[in-house]
Amino acid sequence: MEPDLVRRIAEGAQVRLDAGLMASVAAQRSRVLTALSAGEPVYGVNTGAGRFAGTKLTARQQADHQSRLLVGRSVGGPPWLPERDVRALFAVRLRGLLSPETGASAEAARFLVERLNDGFVPAVPRGGFGSAGEIIPLSHAFQTFLGVGTVLAGGAELPAAEALAQRGVRPYRPGPKEGMTFLQGSPMATAHALLRAAEGAHVVDLQLVACAMTIDAMGAPRAGYRPELAGPDEVLADVLREVGELVKGSVVRDLVQAPVSVRVGPQALAHARRTLRELDAAASRMLAAPTDSPAFVGGEFVSTAGFHAAEPGLRMDAATAALAHVGEVSVQRMHRLLDGRFSGLPDQLTPDQGPQAGLTVVHKRAVGELHALRRLATPATLGTLDTSAGQEDVQAFACAAGEELRTAIDLLLTITACELMIAHQAHVLRDKPGAPALRERYRRVGELVPPALEDRPLGPEITALAAALRSRRADLSARPAG
Repeated sequence: MEPDLVRRIAEGAQVRLDAGLMASVAAQRSRVLTALSAGEPVYGVNTGAGRFAGTKLTARQQADHQSRLLVGRSVGGPPWLPERDVRALFAVRLRGLLSPETGASAEAARFLVERLNDGFVPAVPRGGFGSAGEIIPLSHAFQTFLGVGTVLAGGAELPAAEALAQRGVRPYRPGPKEGMTFLQGSPMATAHALLRAAEGAHVVDLQLVACAMTIDAMGAPRAGYRPELAGPDEVLADVLREVGELVKGSVVRDLVQAPVSVRVGPQALAHARRTLRELDAAASRMLAAPTDSPAFVGGEFVSTAGFHAAEPGLRMDAATAALAHVGEVSVQRMHRLLDGRFSGLPDQLTPDQGPQAGLTVVHKRAVGELHALRRLATPATLGTLDTSAGQEDVQAFACAAGEELRTAIDLLLTITACELMIAHQAHVLRDKPGAPALRERYRRVGELVPPALEDRPLGPEITALAAALRSRRADLSARPAG
């Protein structure tokens, strides 16, 4: 399963299972059941879990053990994971169910696919879990297959048993080892990484456009955006090339040097792009790797550490820090545009200075968003503690890093909306055509947020512009037009 397929499923794509693949899954399941029948200790299957790993279970205890595993660990609560994240989690889990190391049944895979296709959305906690893997959120996700717990329907909470009944579906009874399989690995962290990497790349593209608009509206010198100045850094060279193409052909004022924030935007954006691409690559590796524990490898069951999502977690922390730096540069650029000493335009970008405040308060909104964004740059992945009486003594906290990155992206989107508004106002007051590649983009921003030549409440307009950027209704792609 490719990362883009996970993202498409998250957005609502239906899933079909190949008949040949399902035959392979069924054959592997038969081999797993044969191996289990030997009676050798297999963690979480015929033994207890965690501190009770050394406790052998009787045949009677094993009969219900896989179901109990799913029910007994659901200690989380709201806020719940958004629907698209739950769908991404399901897609990643499906990839695991179809892998030979897992040895899950074809019936389990089909049940999961049917729930994806009929809009079944379990209430999965977004935080509040300190396990080595993801047993707490995954128990919330998959106990619902048993008709236990809560699902989300139309913004309301609904008992899982009722949701299954509405679909005419009988609860699923996990077979040997399947309860453990549903709880193992880090599908939620992988889903976070896949979704947040794409969302982060989108906001960085929008920031590139905002950077170019500020350069254009200020009439800043262009020589510093030559790709050859990147040396061997191909990512920076691409950013410099894109900025250069966007600002080509407009008026340049007689300035010796633009402020630092206007000059270093490409460097901040290149680092953010590189960091997000590394995150996406880490998520792709996590998606492709066996994460079940115990995994069935070489005819035997092996305890693994595939649940330890350290790399995607640490890379999400790094991405949050990179976006915070992009936000800092953006907020400083806005301040320079509002200052006539740097922009050559009326202070605060108002033609009626004194009676009208102009857009300085928009900058203040951006400063507040940046203050919140900076606080998220503290790593979420650090701070392990003992649990399970010492059996689990390390946690990755990757999902916490994913939630921080989600919030950071939203905050940077609002900062970006503020800079686009300010750059558009500066462009209007400059009363020049502007760079050809930016003219349509100025028009799109202006449709959502007309110039504020007289003071008016701008909060709703900032919110509307940020929402349009998030949903891509306002298409301001960083790729140069032409």
